[in-house]
This record gives sequence, C-alpha cells and structure tokens, in this order.
Amino acid sequence: MILEFVFWLSVLFVAYAYLGYPLLLLALSVVRRTTSVKADMTPPVSFIVTAHNEGRRIRRKLDNVLAQDYPRTRLEIIVASDCSTDATDDIVRSYEGNGVYLARAPHRIGKEAAQKLGLDVASGGIIVFSDAATILPLDAVTTIVKNFADSSVGCVSSVDRAVDPDGRPTGEGVYLRYEMFLRKLEARVNTLVGLSGCFFAARREVCRRWPPDLQSDFHVPLNAVRLGLRAISDAEAVAYYEIIPDQRREFARKIRTVVRGLSVFMASLDMLNPFRFGLFSWQLISHKLCRWLVPFALLAALVSNALLAPRSPMYMITLFLHLLSYGLGALGLITRGGAGHSLLRIPAFFVLTNLAILTAWCRYTRGERITSWSPSPRGIARDTSTR
Repeated sequence: MILEFVFWLSVLFVAYAYLGYPLLLLALSVVRRTTSVKADMTPPVSFIVTAHNEGRRIRRKLDNVLAQDYPRTRLEIIVASDCSTDATDDIVRSYEGNGVYLARAPHRIGKEAAQKLGLDVASGGIIVFSDAATILPLDAVTTIVKNFADSSVGCVSSVDRAVDPDGRPTGEGVYLRYEMFLRKLEARVNTLVGLSGCFFAARREVCRRWPPDLQSDFHVPLNAVRLGLRAISDAEAVAYYEIIPDQRREFARKIRTVVRGLSVFMASLDMLNPFRFGLFSWQLISHKLCRWLVPFALLAALVSNALLAPRSPMYMITLFLHLLSYGLGALGLITRGGAGHSLLRIPAFFVLTNLAILTAWCRYTRGERITSWSPSPRGIARDTSTR
C-alpha cells in the first residue's frame, strides 16, 4: 500500500509540474485575464550588454544594437566587461565614436555584478539587457519598450527562438516553446515568474534592488512583484540564438542555471506567503520549486515501480515504459540528441535536464554558489535582423 502511494504520488507530482500547472493556468485564464496596454513611446533607454571574453561575437552584437530603429539620441549603449582578457574591450573601444560606452571591471566579479557596473553608469529610465550571443530583429528595442506605456508593467521578457547549427528544431527548441507558452499563460493570468536572460527590459526602479550575486533574469521579476508591478512576456519581442552543440557544456550550463536559481529562491522565501503575494506565491512554487523537485519524484517513481512490478502485470507494464523512456533518453544522449530523430531528441533533453537539476541540488547543498561565468560556446544565430 505504501509503495503504491509513493508511486502514484510521484507520478502525479511529475504530471502536475509539467502539465497540471499550465492546465490550471489555462483554466484560470477563462475567469481571470490580465491585459496590458502597448503604445508607441521613446523614453531614454540604456542597453546593457554583459561580456566576458566575447571577442568573437561582440562586434556583430554591437552592429546589431546600433542598427536598431529606436531613436539613436534616446538609446545609450553600454558594454559591461567582466574583466575580459581577450580582444573584447579593444573592440568595444573602437565603437566609442558611435556612442558605445565600456564599463570594465578591474577583476572578475560575476555576471550580475557586471550588470550592476553597467547600471551604475546608465542614465535611461528603461534598462534593456541582452547577451552577446543573441541577435535581435531591428525593431526589438522599439517593440519591447512599447510595453512600458502600461504603468502596471515593471519588466518585460522576450520570446526566445533556438535552433541547432543547421537551423533544425531541437529537443531544447520543443522545451523552449513549452516555456514560452507557459509564460504566455502566466502573463495572461497574473505575472511571469522568470524572464529570458537573452533579452529583457525593466524600469529603473525595478533594478534598484540589485544583489550582485543573484541571477538577474529570475530576481528582476521578483523585484517587480515586490513593488506591486507585473512581469510580462511580449510575443513580438523575439531573440534568436543557437543552442550549445556540446552536450557536456550544455549539461554544465544547466547545472549553473539551477544552482543560481536555487540561490534566488532561497533568498526569496518570504514570497511564498500567499497572504502577502497572493497568486504569485502559488506560481513561484509551481513553476520553480516543483520543477526542481521532479528528479526526486522520478527516482521515487522508478524505485517504487521496480518493487511493485513482481506483484502486478500493470506495474510490469509501467516499469517497461519507465525503462523504455530512459533507454530512449540515454540513446539520444549517446547519439548526441538523436542525430535528428525527434523520438530521441526530446527524451534525451528530458534526461539531461533532470540529471542537471539533481546535480545542481547536490552542489547547492554542499554550499556551492555560482556568480562568475564564461560565455557559453554557442554560435551566433543566423542574422535575422530585418525590418
């Protein structure tokens, strides 16, 4: 009886984390719909690009930002260099005549601390953040800024588009579409829980509380909610990037992301109080904590299923499905994402992601905290900068 309870509770928990939460949001959206106002506006904007040893990509990134159709006199461009040791800083200085400002850290301080370095010299009322590897359509800044015509909006996230080096959809691409759909539902019902680190914008007041050691694309929407503002996603604000082709590096990136996310979550436990933060507390638990607990539920389901299998044909079938799904995932990892086969790409990505989350928990509980970073070895997405 206990084993059956553990098995079904674990299965239902995983189902809730990936399906139940979005279905509940979808149901809520029928009776509760939050709308946002968009309008043409050109407030002073500070565009901050954080970089560490981005010599291979920073020139194309700056050309992309300078080509934006936002009024040039209203757009301030800042590159926050986290003590780059390659040609990054020299390349940025060559753009000084185009109004690009270099804010250089004298030693490695970490991504968020470098962003804070950019914030300290920024003068715009709206702050835009973007990665060096991300390519934006030429109307991206104009599009994302329109959302701040709504006084209830504190920050805005882009919609990400990921492809492999050959332009094909990937397991991560499928996952990204799921995440973008989930953000759409969250914004429709209430507010986002997290932003896209590739490209997002926020009001200056939302950026005033800026811990230099906490993941900004997660911490900024929490800041907005604390101020009584909303975080939203704009389907018209698109950011393009290529996935990391090396699975070992992608695995390491996911571990870093989760460790950093756990740091933000643990520093924000007061936001789990529904009497103060209402619906957002449920969103924070469901979107973040439940997702991070999935690996433990998967392990509990597998072990209990193995112990139940000799007792019932039904559990023999579920164990077979269990082993089949993990076998497909392992095969997909061995063949580097399934070599183009969607049957393998998705389970491979699922297995890789949950192994990374489990590893991140181990590192976090050992006291590891991550603030510094190196640029992910992503390619630069094909130029989509057309009007």
